[in-house]
Amino acid sequence: MRVAKPTTVGLSALLAGFLLAPVAQAYELEIHGSNTVGATLAPMLVSGYLERIGDGPVVARGNGLENEKELLVQTGNGKVSVLVAAHGSSTGFKALASGQADVWASSRPVKPSEAEAFRSRADLTSPDSEHVIAIDGLAILVHPSNPLNAVSIDTLGQIFSGQIRNWSELGGPDRPIRLYARDDRSGTWDTFKSLVLGETYSLQPDALRYESNDQLSDDVSRDPSGIGFSGLASVRDSKLLAVSDGNAPALKPNQLTVASEDYPLSRRLFMYTGGSGTPAMARELVEFALGPDGQALVADSGFVSQNPVAVKPRFDAGTPESFQRLTANYRRLTVNFRFSEGRTKLDNKARRDLTRLQQYLSDQGRSADDLLLIGFADTQSHELRAQMISELRALSVRKALQETGVPDVAYTGYGQYMPVGGQGSPRNGRVEVWIKER
Repeated sequence: MRVAKPTTVGLSALLAGFLLAPVAQAYELEIHGSNTVGATLAPMLVSGYLERIGDGPVVARGNGLENEKELLVQTGNGKVSVLVAAHGSSTGFKALASGQADVWASSRPVKPSEAEAFRSRADLTSPDSEHVIAIDGLAILVHPSNPLNAVSIDTLGQIFSGQIRNWSELGGPDRPIRLYARDDRSGTWDTFKSLVLGETYSLQPDALRYESNDQLSDDVSRDPSGIGFSGLASVRDSKLLAVSDGNAPALKPNQLTVASEDYPLSRRLFMYTGGSGTPAMARELVEFALGPDGQALVADSGFVSQNPVAVKPRFDAGTPESFQRLTANYRRLTVNFRFSEGRTKLDNKARRDLTRLQQYLSDQGRSADDLLLIGFADTQSHELRAQMISELRALSVRKALQETGVPDVAYTGYGQYMPVGGQGSPRNGRVEVWIKER
């Protein structure tokens, strides 16, 4: 075979192409991981942070790769550039472990295997490394014409495993069900697999898989046969279903049910950092994200902020009259205190919420006398035991608040009544915070 020699024009074209090709750029900060976090929320938080440190407007632009974004600002020390790469939660851990990422954005908690693999560098489960930046509700989506309004977690498992294949089996039209799911690299998929499929069900192989929440939701909204799941910020034109767990009432994701994590498919969104080796800019970004201004951006992005808000809840028919009397002159704050180990050890998010609650009281001109803590327990072998556990939980939060300068808060326990999850669900063990109406 005869091979033609490159002409002078051909060599020039090759050289020009080489010079114009994208060159690897060194970023001052790289965030890798979840599409749920990285599509909108992380760029908004980065922009808010850069506006604080910059001398001019923040510029956002693509870098030629799908689901990646660069954000740039000019400072007194030169240009600062940040990369947000949103290819899935598992990719973020790999980037953090390899040293490419400064921050791992994740829509699921770190896995035990990941924490163990990273342990020589930092404890990713510690407050120094694990940062809850927002609360999200895993949204169950159908076409707007679908007559279904609520579904149980177990029924969802049967649908997505292919055991229920036609909408007529759920009281809808005689129409086959088409499944839409996130891809295997997604923390949204990991959350759905953990909370819905569990060890009982496996995803039907013919389900359509997506890297993007928004694209999945858009396709469901155009398909009368479709059902899918996404982050709450990506509901868009689809219809949102209420979800129940066990004998607990079906709840739709909203500000109160998601922020309090009572909604059965609520989940935390994280930023993970590498402990003491974390660069200063990454630490500053995380602190901004966790603070009041960062949490305001969380709300603007469509997720649920952790800044406490007072809400007058609507009780359903199953709410005991004694509880309605107890809370008659109160509003509920959109914060629940939950526990990481045993019955009384507060988790990483709860520790930060202590500071948020203290700040809320200061901002609103309120005092500890205005608060009421109500503890709850999961079902126990004896009602008295459940009552004792619920009171101990409330007392634990009371003591923690006292250490932050909020003394002598009133507290009580409500035992094993008013569960928000099925029997054995860790969400049942909680402490609600109520504040007196003015």
